Amino acid sequence: DIFDSDWYTSRSLIGGADIVVIKYSVNDKASFQELKDSYIPMIKKALIPVIISAIGARKNGVPCTCPLCTSDRRSCVTTSEGVQLAKELGATYLELHALNDFYVQKYFGGVLEYFMIQSLNQKSSEKMKKRKKTQKCHRVQPPQLEQPEKMPILKGEASHYNADLHNLLCCCQCADVAFYPEDLSTVVEAHKIILCSVSHLFMLLFEVKSPADIRDASIVRTAQSLFAVPAVPRGVPPCVPPVRAVVKDPVFCSCLPDILHFIYSGAFQWERLEEDIKKKLKDPEKTEHVLEKVKCILKTPGKLNTVKDCRSHQIKRLYNTSLRLFFNTPVLADVIFKIQGATVPAHRAVLVARCEVMAAMFNGNYLEGNNILVPVYGVSKDTFLSFLEYLYTDSCCPASILQAMSLLICAEMYQVMRLQHICEIYIITQLQSMPSRELASTSLSIVSLLKKAKFHNSDCLSTWLLHFIATNYLIFSQKPEFQDLSVEERNFVEMHRWPSNLYLKQLADYRNYVHSQKCHCTVM
Repeated sequence: DIFDSDWYTSRSLIGGADIVVIKYSVNDKASFQELKDSYIPMIKKALIPVIISAIGARKNGVPCTCPLCTSDRRSCVTTSEGVQLAKELGATYLELHALNDFYVQKYFGGVLEYFMIQSLNQKSSEKMKKRKKTQKCHRVQPPQLEQPEKMPILKGEASHYNADLHNLLCCCQCADVAFYPEDLSTVVEAHKIILCSVSHLFMLLFEVKSPADIRDASIVRTAQSLFAVPAVPRGVPPCVPPVRAVVKDPVFCSCLPDILHFIYSGAFQWERLEEDIKKKLKDPEKTEHVLEKVKCILKTPGKLNTVKDCRSHQIKRLYNTSLRLFFNTPVLADVIFKIQGATVPAHRAVLVARCEVMAAMFNGNYLEGNNILVPVYGVSKDTFLSFLEYLYTDSCCPASILQAMSLLICAEMYQVMRLQHICEIYIITQLQSMPSRELASTSLSIVSLLKKAKFHNSDCLSTWLLHFIATNYLIFSQKPEFQDLSVEERNFVEMHRWPSNLYLKQLADYRNYVHSQKCHCTVM
């Protein structure tokens, strides 16, 4: 009846079926052929499980070759024809001798039950997939947490250490030694602290070290052959008159300005010194003579100096390591700072070269310009020592964030901007490396750091700290210090807070939805 209907009706009916059972009589070849021609093409398009049942017992069970049985044999559907049809449809083939209870239950029923279970499982799986897809479409999605705003980037300032000391020679501030030729016709001023930081020969010349300390006869001989320094009477303040040093070698004396420029620029431009001396003397023998004297001045006691040792790629920059030897020592000191009941010796030449505020203080119409003892207020001894160490060595290593902030305040007081930047970068690096748990439990007040940074004109640090508080809003908003923020600061933090108020509201709504649905939260 289904196949006798119109094509659209039969197609829809077959498409809604779970199983198609094809039943034919093995003794009715005509109905089998009609089945193959009319119905099988439509069943192929349905793509559903098929069972083919061949019913009955063939009249010609044993093949007969006589002409009388030919018609009978042709009227039967052979097993091979039924199997071939099953292969074309991908169907299960059964042969039932009769449609009684025994055969249906024993053969047909088991296969039918198997196909029905498979079909039900497939439909159930499809329904579950469809339901999950529908639920996924209608399910409330978890809120997306946006990325926090990028923190401001602080750029460090390049070192101008060598330029500072070279400018000291050009302006001749705080000069404490004057070199003269034997006829006293010219004068070249310099600074003992700079010369002694570079050369053991100058240490010997200005009595920083004795010949027994040097233990190098060549250095002693060169010092005696090149210079003559009159003894300074005891009790004379070291900063009153410049020490007069007579240069015995006239050729060397004529090149002394170039040699001093070479020393003050870091003693690493040897090729340039060679060129300058060659242009000035225009005599290879004299040039070689002067360069040998310079090598002896730069010589390390007990070692042989060669031209290779003096090349720019092998001579280390001397100041930042050798000036450290004179840091916080009374040797050649011409000023003493009094701070918190203690005294700290220093050298005016280094202070003037490295700090503009101290240059104005020692060269202007201030009391400190003529006094050896200079009081310091508003800063601790340890912080001031760290400040002086930076002036001498161009480096600093704060022990903590609070010490770095104290050093930043001192640097702002004396207008040493590069040191201020170094302290800012140190504070930022330390705070960024703190885990959230440590940040929540620390006694360090970030708001207090913010107030100090603003008060001492550290705009980059104060801006960064505001962003840092906003980015860690959930931590800092629970701390009492959060209430110390000004209205303007609070507005900035609320505007740039992370996570935002909108996200927290969406998260709360999503949690409520999850609890109402009694399912697991994909976020939490």
